Amino acid sequence: MPGQDETPAFPSDAVEVGRVLGAWGVRGAIKVKPHAADPQALFSSKRWFLRPPETPPAGPPIALPALLRVRQAREQGDAVVATCADLDDRDAAERLKGARVYVARSSFPTAGDDEYYWVDLIGLDVRNREGVLLGQVSGLLETGPHCVLCVASPTGVSGGADDELMIPFVAAYVDDVDLAARTVTVDWQPDY
Repeated sequence: MPGQDETPAFPSDAVEVGRVLGAWGVRGAIKVKPHAADPQALFSSKRWFLRPPETPPAGPPIALPALLRVRQAREQGDAVVATCADLDDRDAAERLKGARVYVARSSFPTAGDDEYYWVDLIGLDVRNREGVLLGQVSGLLETGPHCVLCVASPTGVSGGADDELMIPFVAAYVDDVDLAARTVTVDWQPDY
């Protein structure tokens, strides 16, 4: 078990859950924009792992801490404000701007019945009621009233130029999600 001063290894099941927007206040708190409308993944762990932004900011490179030990986190509008050990002033917090925040998937709260984390759906095979493989979930879109599965179809299955199906993630079209079998069964045809 790592000592108090040792940084644990980056989790193998790490999921990016937000981005640091910058400092909040003068005492070293940070403001994080969560990737989900419900930021429970950020509240589920007191250890947030950091990675630099994909596009580094201008100027000399800044060394990011690999881990933030969260003392307290709370919602603030559409963001999360957190105080962390080792961030004692606004300048230290501001240096984290743009950093990507990761949390171990194993620390996420348990999803309710018929609730799924998007990260768990990506990569699942999508088959229709007839057993035809329509493709794999490549992503999801939030459209307001419901989400839409983006399904990258095998070449030629959809008959379209882009070979991507968009299937509303609602009970009218989604019959079953079996995470153990890594499949989603839908009432959908390749030519829809």
